[in-house]
Amino acid sequence: MKSVPKLIRRFVGLLLLSFILLVIVNILIFAVIVSRQMANARPWKTAEEVAAALTETENGVLLSDEGAETLRLSGAWAILIDNDTKAVVWHSDNLPKSVPAGYTLSDIAGLTRGYIDGYPTFTSGTESGLVVLGFPKTSFWKHMWPSWDYQLIAHAPQIALVVVIANVAVILLIYMAASTKLLRSVKPIANAIRALPSGDPVYIRETGLLSEIAFHINSTSEVLQTQKRQLQKRETARASWIAGVSHDIRTPLSTVMGYADQLQAAPGLTEEERHKAEIILKQSERIGKLVSDLNLASRLEYNMQPVRLREENAVALVRQAAADFANADPDGKYPIRWETDEKLLVCRVNADGELLRRAVANLLQNSAVHNEDGCTIYVSVEKNGESCVIHVEDDGIGASDEQIAKLNSAPHSMACDETAAEPRHGLGLLIVRQIADSHHGTAVVGRSRYGGFAAAITLECN
Repeated sequence: MKSVPKLIRRFVGLLLLSFILLVIVNILIFAVIVSRQMANARPWKTAEEVAAALTETENGVLLSDEGAETLRLSGAWAILIDNDTKAVVWHSDNLPKSVPAGYTLSDIAGLTRGYIDGYPTFTSGTESGLVVLGFPKTSFWKHMWPSWDYQLIAHAPQIALVVVIANVAVILLIYMAASTKLLRSVKPIANAIRALPSGDPVYIRETGLLSEIAFHINSTSEVLQTQKRQLQKRETARASWIAGVSHDIRTPLSTVMGYADQLQAAPGLTEEERHKAEIILKQSERIGKLVSDLNLASRLEYNMQPVRLREENAVALVRQAAADFANADPDGKYPIRWETDEKLLVCRVNADGELLRRAVANLLQNSAVHNEDGCTIYVSVEKNGESCVIHVEDDGIGASDEQIAKLNSAPHSMACDETAAEPRHGLGLLIVRQIADSHHGTAVVGRSRYGGFAAAITLECN
């Protein structure tokens, strides 16, 4: 099954593409988050700005208007811890009451990296002391004990690559485990769909993820098998009926032909009576040939007629069929013109000689049947590359372009066409096409070079 590996490759490709897109999206999201977090350095800068805005005067420490505005916009409070006394020597007006007024060195170390009474604090030094800014309790989350192993940071790219590869492997394993069951269900369904056109019975176990599809395929196979059995039964009945009717007609037809022949030769008949007996005999012979054609067409259609292929000379076979037809035409209403190149004496083909002669005879008879007032029939055999082409043409009434198109597109079987407003050329051409098909050749009809009807049988040369 070429489709299953293709399906697997498609799924894996989609999975890898999805993973790559996911990684790219994650990187973009991470970059956006990091870029936004870069602004978190602002509290330290605010502390530096406030420290720069403090000035010492005779009246004490003063904060400039710009510094006060900075505090207001950031929502923070500020204190100044003296270097010597470790006491708060200045604070902003919005200082919470819970903030201590004095600090030890350990307190200063703690607030520098952490909090004062839950307020995240950020510091900046001045000549006289340490400026501490306290921000609202829910504004920042400070990492109080950041510590990373040096080797971990140094080998971060390699570690990240290993993690990515491990993630890809895990995702592929999860995907393969999840899709194996589906793929096992797809393969028999694909095989069944491929087997349906061949007419073979199909059955799939109706389990798994695709059980509903399997059910419908099984139902379709059952319907097709039922139709196949009904068609075989009907075709067998039709073939049997044709064979039975052909057999039943031959006995009374032989009697009619025998008495008609006796009447035609009987003395004492008037010329008119003798002519009527001759008509009865000819029409009886025509009926006999139609019955024979009908039986042969049925046998060819159902592969009941053995085709014994052997090397034959197509030129000799066609010449013999033409001679037999000429001998059966004592009045000379249908003269035969042999148009084969004199240099072409042998054209060897693998054929059943009897059937091939029958096909040529049917083409000759077809020209006679459709030209009651007589016509000249032109017969030729030509070798065209690796093909042997048998031509039978006449200068009779011919056929219209529409009739020719219908004859060339007609099926190679005895199809019943109830809508046909005019009769076809009969079983003769059907048998010709069936015989050509049984020899792996073709039979086509068209307009004759001489103004009438033309037919050509093409077979492969040896």
